[in-house]
Amino acid sequence: MKISVIGAGSWGTTLALLLFSNKHDVTVWSFRDQDAENILTKRENTVFLPGIIIPNEIQITTDLKDAIQNSDLIVTAVPSQHLRSVLKQISHLSFKQSIIVNLAKGIEVGTLQTMSEVIAESLPDHPLSMTAMLSGPSFADEVSRKIPTAVVAASISPETAKLVQQVFKTSYFRVYTSDDVRGVEFGGALKNVIAVGAGLCDGAGYGDNTKAAIMTRGIVEIARLGTALGANQKTFSGLSGIGDLIATCMSKHSRNRHVGEEVGKGRKLQDVLSEMQMVAEGVATTKSACELARKVNVEVPIMQEVHNVLFSGKDPHDATLDLMMRDPKNEAG
Repeated sequence: MKISVIGAGSWGTTLALLLFSNKHDVTVWSFRDQDAENILTKRENTVFLPGIIIPNEIQITTDLKDAIQNSDLIVTAVPSQHLRSVLKQISHLSFKQSIIVNLAKGIEVGTLQTMSEVIAESLPDHPLSMTAMLSGPSFADEVSRKIPTAVVAASISPETAKLVQQVFKTSYFRVYTSDDVRGVEFGGALKNVIAVGAGLCDGAGYGDNTKAAIMTRGIVEIARLGTALGANQKTFSGLSGIGDLIATCMSKHSRNRHVGEEVGKGRKLQDVLSEMQMVAEGVATTKSACELARKVNVEVPIMQEVHNVLFSGKDPHDATLDLMMRDPKNEAG
């Protein structure tokens, strides 16, 4: 199968390697000429995935049209807030028979659209049944080192989900299927907001009790908002829900947790972001999530306090106190 990976970050590079190991013909598109030249020269993505050799057979290009030409499957591995602009560049091309597998986890600022909605609007001629979301607890560093990982492929078409499952599965990368696209998308996007909150907890000097509370009540908020927007409640108990939340809140690899931790220590958000090579999706998604919650009248107190700290300069200790002092409630309520 001819596969194009759009995006040469850590996750795009990692899955390009995985797909190549499954005997597919893989081309990777890089947005930046310098990154592409670096990979071509050193056969290593020294910026985003250092220490992992990229075989010569994996093609690298900065020509987007050339990258997707005659592809059977296109993997979109660009940050969520840039997905629309990338798709706009190829919207005039014909690839109706190509499966699109999206990796980005986020909610677009302004439109409040999920990534599948962005794809559908940006590529109106592409059948929605040939689009899938790949999500779950899957840090690129670990997958690139073949550490056992499980994810979920979601599509409105069972056939598409099963095809993606077959294409991506390996002895170390197990893929489940789902037809709950919205649930998988909201789980993957909203857990990043809670992960920023978990990082704030770490940076502010709180302990495991506090982080456990943030994670547990966080998945309640994710499910509450997600189901109000059409998702299946059960999905949030799966890999793209609680699974991804646990990994992102706890791991040293988590960019979102890192941002929260640094801000929790008293640093300015923009200073933290300016030091990072990779994108922390939870920052932009915090804005979108809180706006969505207001739109559908759903309570998301943890997400709102994360928003207050990131964008209004609220002290993390004050935010925590306000959460603790909310009116008493039944846990199931």
